[in-house]
Amino acid sequence: MANQQLNTGSPQVDIEYRRRKNAEEMRHQLVTFALMIFLTLVAFVAVAYEGFSAWFIVPFILVLAGVQVIFQLFYFMHMSHKGHEAAKLFMYSGAFIAFVTILCYTTIIWW
Repeated sequence: MANQQLNTGSPQVDIEYRRRKNAEEMRHQLVTFALMIFLTLVAFVAVAYEGFSAWFIVPFILVLAGVQVIFQLFYFMHMSHKGHEAAKLFMYSGAFIAFVTILCYTTIIWW
């Protein structure tokens, strides 16, 4: 039911609708790509700037990497579209299990 095709019976209307949707999708892709390039440049500048300590740079770069992973999943891998709910469930479950595992091992090692 979620994957129904929009077919109005008029080829001209369907073509215009697809063109608009494709143009919007391309605009999202280009904006996301530009943001990812900007975040990469920010990471390079943070490393090159000698005023920041390693205690700031490492978590900062990890946060930027996490943001880029989210951009890649939702825009380049099309996870923002309908019909990807099962894949999202498995990815979120895997990320949760990885987080809990790392948290457990970190707790065991530190205590």
